[in-house]
Amino acid sequence: MDDNTNNQVNNRNNGTAGDNKHAVSGPENKDGSGQPKSSGQRRRRSILVRYGKMGFVGQFRQSEREIPAGVTHVVAKTERGMEIGEIISPFCHRRGFCTIPSEQIDSYYKANGPSYPISTHGTVVRFASNTDLNDQHHLDANIKDKLRFCQQLINKKNLSMKLIDAEYLFGGERMIFYFMADGRVDFRDLVKELAHQFQTRIEMRQVGARDEARLVGDYETCGRECCCKNFLKVLQPVNMRMAKLQKATLDPSKISGRCGRLKCCLRYEDQVYTELYKKLPRRNSRVLTDDGAGIVIEAQVLTQLVKIRLEESGRIVAISNDEIIKRNYKDTDEEETRIQKSQANTRVPLEKRPVDKTPSEKKTIETVSAEAATTGNPDQKEPAETEQKKSRSGRRRRRRKKKKNVTE
Repeated sequence: MDDNTNNQVNNRNNGTAGDNKHAVSGPENKDGSGQPKSSGQRRRRSILVRYGKMGFVGQFRQSEREIPAGVTHVVAKTERGMEIGEIISPFCHRRGFCTIPSEQIDSYYKANGPSYPISTHGTVVRFASNTDLNDQHHLDANIKDKLRFCQQLINKKNLSMKLIDAEYLFGGERMIFYFMADGRVDFRDLVKELAHQFQTRIEMRQVGARDEARLVGDYETCGRECCCKNFLKVLQPVNMRMAKLQKATLDPSKISGRCGRLKCCLRYEDQVYTELYKKLPRRNSRVLTDDGAGIVIEAQVLTQLVKIRLEESGRIVAISNDEIIKRNYKDTDEEETRIQKSQANTRVPLEKRPVDKTPSEKKTIETVSAEAATTGNPDQKEPAETEQKKSRSGRRRRRRKKKKNVTE
């Protein structure tokens, strides 16, 4: 293979973005070994940069003392090479330092999971000038011609792959083609011809359906730019359970995005909906309210309102979830509740109320009970033994009476 070709293929079809998939903290609070820095160490100058068509995010070291007014782009050296990157929120940087606290950045990485594609192994070479931006714009203007030529070669070689998009790195040192395919594709001859034609290093990267929408998508039905193209970096899985829980329409054409899969925004509020849903009683379960026992007909997740059919009157009422006295209510619970209410309403006379005994009186009673048990006092007999003797004497009397009647 030609030395000018770089046949690197990303065979991940799971819709994740970026080569670097390790959630790491920024260089402000971690050193090269990945261990947290002590508070006494000097803080490094860094800047948050978004680069590449896939919208990779990096926190790169830089040596400039201040960010000049009006500068929004930088020339950075990343793992892929020299690239033009956009400064994320220039107002969040002051005198060359990122003013966002390192703890906030770490919590953001942690909340997005361990696969969040953040890179800290880059360096800001300089702030991009108008000449740098014009050169990059000139390279991007020829992308369509390059794609057209590449598609002709794909059709000529009968390769089962769908060409999506391409991008040039700064200076034209490398060109990356993005494509979709059902499996692995042998495109070594294609890479050789492209490298010979364009006189640069060629990289072919295989992507999934969600990454395709990230590259070529524009606006969604909500009127906003596609989330995957605007800010999403890790595309988490979305399922129909989330749509059903949020009472969304189950029409695939209305809940599917540009990629043909369920919209990523269904996942945004799933955690809140799940927590609220766990607080509600189950449907067709029996509950106790102030108006009596009833059966749950329906429950609203957001408003936390429960619709109940009362058993006694058959009336349907809607009450708040907090007003339910008891869930999974049973008849035994009803009897216990009735007894408790009757006991609460019954007042014990003053002379029959239990009186707390002093410790000396309690000790005297315990001593008398122990002596009666040891001496066999006939007055301290067990109730079962007394009943047994009574039944025996009764049987004797009946037998005597029967014998007397026979003799007569």
